[in-house]
Amino acid sequence: MRYTLDRRVPLPYAETVALVRAALADQGFGILTEIDIAATLKAKLDVDVPAQVILGACRPPLAHQALQVDPSVAALLPCNVVVRSLGDGESLVEAVDPQTMVTLTGNPGLGAVADDAGSRLTAALDALPPS
Repeated sequence: MRYTLDRRVPLPYAETVALVRAALADQGFGILTEIDIAATLKAKLDVDVPAQVILGACRPPLAHQALQVDPSVAALLPCNVVVRSLGDGESLVEAVDPQTMVTLTGNPGLGAVADDAGSRLTAALDALPPS
């Protein structure tokens, strides 16, 4: 089962992170959380992994709509978007496919929210330079 939407971007990590933030903002998403995976794993386990960040993106009207349908869906929020360095000036951007929330909950009432969120996340990914 595929559960992410993704794009390869022919740009370095830091530049890609900035573009992803802007593309998400253009689609009405704000960033609620940010987890620097590489820094966390280095600090906690003293291991080195490629630069990558998890951005917890939220569009409040969609979150509210989803919570009205199923309050337990809060456990699946916000929309996580990962930016990962692939090296050689290339990055990968992955977002959890909002349809996963419908699949996991079995609640078809979340379909409209998932469709809207999915369209917006896809538009944000499509705004990034193609690889």
